[in-house]
Amino acid sequence: MAAPTLAPAVASVTYVPRTALDALSGPPQRFLASVWPWRSLAYLLAGVVPGLAFATVLVPVRAVSGPAAAPVSLAVAAVLLVPVARFERWRLRLADRQPMRGLPGGWWPGWREAGHALVAMVALCWVDLLVVAAAIAGPVVLILSPVVQPTAPEGEATLGETFVGSAVGLLLVPVAAYTIAAWAGARAAMARAMLVPQEAEMQEITRSRARLVDAFEAERRRIERDLHDGAQQRLVALSMKLGLAGLDLPPGSPAAVRLDEARELAGQALAELRELIRGVHPQVLADRGLPAAVRDVAGRSPVPARVDVELDRRLPERVEAAAYYVACEALANVAKHSGAGSCAVRGRLRRGRLVLEIADDGRGGADPARGTGLTGLADRVAAAGGTLTVESPCGGPTTVKAEIPCTW
Repeated sequence: MAAPTLAPAVASVTYVPRTALDALSGPPQRFLASVWPWRSLAYLLAGVVPGLAFATVLVPVRAVSGPAAAPVSLAVAAVLLVPVARFERWRLRLADRQPMRGLPGGWWPGWREAGHALVAMVALCWVDLLVVAAAIAGPVVLILSPVVQPTAPEGEATLGETFVGSAVGLLLVPVAAYTIAAWAGARAAMARAMLVPQEAEMQEITRSRARLVDAFEAERRRIERDLHDGAQQRLVALSMKLGLAGLDLPPGSPAAVRLDEARELAGQALAELRELIRGVHPQVLADRGLPAAVRDVAGRSPVPARVDVELDRRLPERVEAAAYYVACEALANVAKHSGAGSCAVRGRLRRGRLVLEIADDGRGGADPARGTGLTGLADRVAAAGGTLTVESPCGGPTTVKAEIPCTW
């Protein structure tokens, strides 16, 4: 009996929208079957609350006569700003599930929330209700036309005409859902822009990116350690055992020749593994820092390279790793593409930033679109919070400059 074959498991990833605008970008059938049209409708209908608060502010104007009406209305508005601001923050979650960082804690709102509550009370809530009324009124009237039986100028509409109107109304329901969700998403984006400081968003993005880089570097270090302590040691032991076995065989015998070939292959595998370990995370970088590591890679470059990297302290690990790979890739590009006769690597600390420059006297014309690795270098430097600039006019010279912030 033939052995049963197992079909490979395919991992499926389901994208979960975080905002109403995200939901609109999905397939129509998925959007219309989701809760987002209803959440968007609830978000816009909840605009009744700020509207009622604004109506409450206007009550003293009618109830109190004379110059006291304006101060009383302002006092009522100041009191209502607090609950309206908190309500607006809660209402935003209906159309935007993304976390809001940077908002003040406690019951009392900050100036951003107070300003947004004031704008919502005076203007935005009425726009929300107007959009809902305009989107729903047409389909509802058409759907209910057989019941309402509207009259035409010549008399009553025929039964067929009314049912055609109902069918058109049903077709307009998805249009109404898209209209409501689109305005709810735009309103939520507007509210987030007013409520959440952009600096807080950028700081959180920077911190999350730094955490990803640190986790990536930690994983690289673990791989390097496993290769160094595991596979490399086994290959060394294998080479020793093959050498000892060759001592027990007559020189020049077929078995001795095959053992010598096996030792040579094991030695080549060991050399390749050591080169791989050096590429994953060079030991000299971990032990002696960036200047020694750059001098080591420059010493192995086929193009003569002058190294002038002077640092008065050890840099953070992610900064050293990013700078090291910038130097490695830049020197590799010099050897492969530039046709240069010499190059220079210079590194300094300037106002809390590492500035690393690699310059050559080659033909120039470096273009990231040609796959020279410059795009990957820019991404690596950007992941560490830095910038990469390349100056490479046709005819040369070429200068690659990386600036990476150092936070101890």
